Amino acid sequence: MTSAGNRPGARFALGILMLAVLVAALCWWLAIGPHRAMQAPSPHAVAVSAAKVAVADVPISIRAIGAAQAWQAVVIRTQVNGRLKEVAVREGSQVKAGDLIAAIDPAPYLALLTQAQGAFRRDQAQLELERLNLKRDVQLAEQDSIAVQAVDAQRALVLELEGTVLLDKGAIDAAQVNLNYCRITSPVTGRVGVRLVDAGNLVATTDSGGIITINQLTPIAVTFALSEEEFHRLSQASDAFAHPLSTLALSQDTGEPLGTGELVVADNHFDASTGTVQMKARFANVNGNLWPGQFVNVQVTFGLRRGVITVPNSAVNHGPQTTFAYVIGTDHKVTVSPITVELVQDSTAVIASGLRPGETVVTDGQMSLKPGSTVIVRNRDSQSAASASTAKAGQATS
Repeated sequence: MTSAGNRPGARFALGILMLAVLVAALCWWLAIGPHRAMQAPSPHAVAVSAAKVAVADVPISIRAIGAAQAWQAVVIRTQVNGRLKEVAVREGSQVKAGDLIAAIDPAPYLALLTQAQGAFRRDQAQLELERLNLKRDVQLAEQDSIAVQAVDAQRALVLELEGTVLLDKGAIDAAQVNLNYCRITSPVTGRVGVRLVDAGNLVATTDSGGIITINQLTPIAVTFALSEEEFHRLSQASDAFAHPLSTLALSQDTGEPLGTGELVVADNHFDASTGTVQMKARFANVNGNLWPGQFVNVQVTFGLRRGVITVPNSAVNHGPQTTFAYVIGTDHKVTVSPITVELVQDSTAVIASGLRPGETVVTDGQMSLKPGSTVIVRNRDSQSAASASTAKAGQATS
């Protein structure tokens, strides 16, 4: 009886408990639920990347692929035939102009010099004797003691001996030059390459390979080719290359700067086969980052636009009739803003009209957008990275 009588009371208590739970849930939803619903994005929002419209200094430059080469490259060859007596420099060492590089056995050329000097002294003595004879013959002719013809013959003999002595002097000079060639010195300051001939070998003037090479690396040159349009732009900016233009060499592997130099030489003709002109920039290369034969990316800066409105070039969209950008509003909805692009430098677009600094534009995901679309920005923390990079480049150039 007791069990049956308590059953309705238990049900009543269970109902009161469920009612309390429902009331608590309702209170929680009224306090938190609407706020969360306001913050929750629309289930139809499009995920995009975005960037801020910024004001920055934009350096104007031209990029090309170049190759480093020695400012002066010298192949040391012998100018006389003989035995290579000595190679006086170590491979890979640094030498200065005038340092001894190699020596050829001078004995044969020293002997030729001695012979030439002996012939000169002999003929010089004979010349002095004949000049005395000419002087006496002139006196005798004035006294009518000898015929005038004899005087003329003696005068001709003196002139002939003077020519012989002159030839002897030339032979001495030639022998001295060949003797000097036996000592080979460096014509430039630079780095010695790999030795091509060892001491003890016979070398000749007809050898094409040479004995050793010397490359001047400080300064060093970087050569590259430009199209006709790029050439004329640089020519106008430099007053027909009367003024050097800032040139930056970048690593092709990492993109890191390898050195800053100046564009100093433009070739005097276009290559008819490629339609390009060869350019040459000079780099101090104090740190030795550039090496002959190394391929690099070259950036020639010839102008700087200060305080212009910039966006990443990926934010620029090209329609059938206009160029535009998607601008993200405070309500996370996009609007289409027609824009005018003044120029594009690398990955940065300079905007002439249509955008204001501080606005946010879509840089990725535009294919899924239309006017009024709701978006979620995926890279909110890095929206201004591109603009900051452009500003930094402008400061470095200035």
